[in-house]
Amino acid sequence: MDMNGSERIEAPVETVWQALNDPEILRQAIPGCESLDKTSDTTMTAKVVLKIGPIKAKFEGAVELQNLNPPFSYTIAGEGKGGLAGFAKGGADVSLAADGPNATILSYTVKAEVGGKIAQLGSRLIDSTSKKLAGEFFAKFGELVGNSVAVA
Repeated sequence: MDMNGSERIEAPVETVWQALNDPEILRQAIPGCESLDKTSDTTMTAKVVLKIGPIKAKFEGAVELQNLNPPFSYTIAGEGKGGLAGFAKGGADVSLAADGPNATILSYTVKAEVGGKIAQLGSRLIDSTSKKLAGEFFAKFGELVGNSVAVA
């Protein structure tokens, strides 16, 4: 599955970059995320519960930040195992560009693959669920980052 897009976030590039590296903000923004713990400057572990069609699965996995170019871009790569439900692995190239002094355009390209029972659901359901989850993530992320700017 491949997906790409961009979002305008009402915050300066530096603020968005810091939020993209803040496990607490990411935990709040990732749909179904129960925990996200930073294990080093470039690695995190996560537990996420997702419902895809009739299957509800708890994924545990690791995430690594690669190709860091602060504060403009990085690649986030990860793999999660969901027991009998299957697995998901993939990555996203994320880049930031200023849109005036107080806004940022975040662009992303995602590549992912799933296996096990989840893969049997069909690519249309997986793609539509992925797009929905990405939309939820960016809406919540933008809200959290925008609120932190308003508070500051």
